[in-house]
Amino acid sequence: MQSQYAAAANIPLIKSPALRVPPPVILPPDIHPLPDSVTPYFVYPFTLEPHVLALESSRRNTLATNAARREALLRARDDERQRRKREALRRVAPGFEGNGAVLMPVRVNSDTNSAGNDATREQQPLAARSVDGASNEHGQVGTVDDLAYQLAWLDTQEHQPPRP
Repeated sequence: MQSQYAAAANIPLIKSPALRVPPPVILPPDIHPLPDSVTPYFVYPFTLEPHVLALESSRRNTLATNAARREALLRARDDERQRRKREALRRVAPGFEGNGAVLMPVRVNSDTNSAGNDATREQQPLAARSVDGASNEHGQVGTVDDLAYQLAWLDTQEHQPPRP
């Protein structure tokens, strides 16, 4: 029987001076051998269970309390930041609410000599009136309602007799 390495069997091997064979390992005579079964080593003392469970429940309660306190602090900080931002915007633009509604200018007329219902309408700001004189739930009216009211008011001014 010929091996594929038969030709290499006759070649002399040269040992490298950089390589050394490690010394054999000598075991001490008092080494403890492994037992036949390791199951006696896996005994769990169940007497620790109530102690561990009590500590875990108190830990969870503490974590929940800390999380609620942290959320309240963050919410208060965010509310304060929003309040300061709204106050700064109201200083620049009085009447600004920040809900995306268009700011309506308020016209103040010093001429209150008109008769009857027109006198009360003159004192009411334009932003709080509609065509029929009523305001919506926000105290604001649409641009079309305001324009219609102004045109109606101009029409009544043209038909009134001149003041003495």
